[in-house]
Amino acid sequence: MKIAMVSSEVVPFAKTGGLADVAGALPLALEYCGHEIIVIMPGYKCISDSKLKITRLSKDISVSLLGKNIKVYFIENNKYFFREGLYGDKNGDYTDNLERFAFFCRRALDLLKEINFCPDILHLHDWQASLIAAYLKNLYHEQDFYSRIKTVLTLHNVGYQGVFARQEFSKLGLDWGLFSIDGFEFYNKINLLKGGIVFCDFITTVSPTYAAEIQTRDLGFGLEGLLKLRKNVLSGILNGVDYSVWDPNTDKFIMQNFSLLKPEGKELDKEDLQRICGLPVDKRVPVLGVVSRLAEQKGCDILVEGLDELVRLDLQLVILGAGDLKYQELLRAAAAKYPKVISLNLKFDDPLAHKIYAGSDVFLMPSKYEPCGLGQLISLRYGTIPLVFKTGGLADTINRNNGFVFGQYTKDELIKCIKKAAQVFKDKAKWSALIKNAMECNFSWKVSADKYIQLYGKAKKS
Repeated sequence: MKIAMVSSEVVPFAKTGGLADVAGALPLALEYCGHEIIVIMPGYKCISDSKLKITRLSKDISVSLLGKNIKVYFIENNKYFFREGLYGDKNGDYTDNLERFAFFCRRALDLLKEINFCPDILHLHDWQASLIAAYLKNLYHEQDFYSRIKTVLTLHNVGYQGVFARQEFSKLGLDWGLFSIDGFEFYNKINLLKGGIVFCDFITTVSPTYAAEIQTRDLGFGLEGLLKLRKNVLSGILNGVDYSVWDPNTDKFIMQNFSLLKPEGKELDKEDLQRICGLPVDKRVPVLGVVSRLAEQKGCDILVEGLDELVRLDLQLVILGAGDLKYQELLRAAAAKYPKVISLNLKFDDPLAHKIYAGSDVFLMPSKYEPCGLGQLISLRYGTIPLVFKTGGLADTINRNNGFVFGQYTKDELIKCIKKAAQVFKDKAKWSALIKNAMECNFSWKVSADKYIQLYGKAKKS
């Protein structure tokens, strides 16, 4: 099949979150499976500033390569994309984001014809690319080149929808008749993600449980009714892990490589983590690792609420991440008060993240909601046992055989679950069995890609 992937961010070119990881890894897996694929994204300033090999194709299009022969096309426009941030700056979201991504979506469709790449599937990601589905159905449908293209829209986090003032609707270049309850209208505002959901052919989310959760009031963020209406074309496909990056047997950032067959190196990585984090080196004490954005969605509220009780347990806590000032300050105060128990690292540090995955005993991920989650999948590979709240992709990937799960989102249930993990940690036979089960889990992109290919085939025949 011929597939065009359209995303506002793609690793290794530009990234703010997990969307970029998916848009960078899935094309590689699809290429490995024998499909022809291209990627289209905005030509941000950070791309032109990078040392990646990029070739000029035309006045406003440049191109680079991923994998063996995946062409990545950059749509350039200095007015819209030559900025420090992708979506905003320290003052918040850019005020012209609707114009920026409307331009991007129209230009992406025109580019397909210019390079004579007529895909079977246009795979769109999140609100920034969702306008393409509407343009295809309403502006391009009568052109023979576009008439047989099918669209798949992946919702990475329904909490982000691209909502704008109704006065801006004319900037989309669409008929005002589409600003209605059956189109883009959302509480008298424009909702770009809603428009994408209405006009795309198939919808995916990044885990089966999240596909069900977004049809509820709690996690649908106002779109649950529409998603229920379209449930026959809605499915959840788990994200994968790039095991060429996240593999304890080859990881260049950790002190001692190890594997399922030779797990003993993990003890040395634990010692190394304790040492560099200024914690007492003691293999008898369980180390809980956190690599996360510090926000309420990620469970920081119940974690902070339970800290005073947590530090009285015989364990250590290593936290890496940045985020809401409120949680940074609360955690900073706790780390200052308990320096032998808590190591706080308020930054993004890739080498340290690898060390935490390798050297921790438990990976703490108590997210209030988590569409898929990557941290728990990585930690499994490193034999670091996930402890999670039962939601979204965490519910789909972690169970009693490979981790610890709590079912009520409260501080008390989180502490209870941590106490249980600490108790099991003392039983070396049970803990070794948990590590073995965890490291045997396979969440490679090949598994996920096979499911996308099945969906693409279904869409092509529809």
